[in-house]
Amino acid sequence: MNTDPIADYLTRIRNGVMAKHRVVEVPASNVKKAMTKILFEKGYILNYKFEDDDKQGTIKIALKYHPVTKMPAMTRLERVSRPGLRKYVNSEKLPRVLNGLGIAIVSTSNGIMTDKEARRLNIGGEVLCYIS
Repeated sequence: MNTDPIADYLTRIRNGVMAKHRVVEVPASNVKKAMTKILFEKGYILNYKFEDDDKQGTIKIALKYHPVTKMPAMTRLERVSRPGLRKYVNSEKLPRVLNGLGIAIVSTSNGIMTDKEARRLNIGGEVLCYIS
């Protein structure tokens, strides 16, 4: 039983990047699927695949590295809102990660999106994590 599945998701990716793995497997959920799609759209991961089995299913994430220097595309994955202390912000107080170079993933009433999309739609929500 995991009390914070989003923190587990970020930790698995962070550990895979630190160990220079090509692929990381994560137990699936709808929130994790939405976060994975955002990471792919913003260019932080190479590819992903949702695999369904009889139970929960898994997400296979292909990590992205620079072809020459072998530096990972993601250098910082930080959980912000957690079960013990939720972090909610309105549209004016949405955080900017690395002055706009990184992204903050926000759970809003319109679904999970980046801070830039939420700012454009003028909606706030729960800040899940920072990625840069």
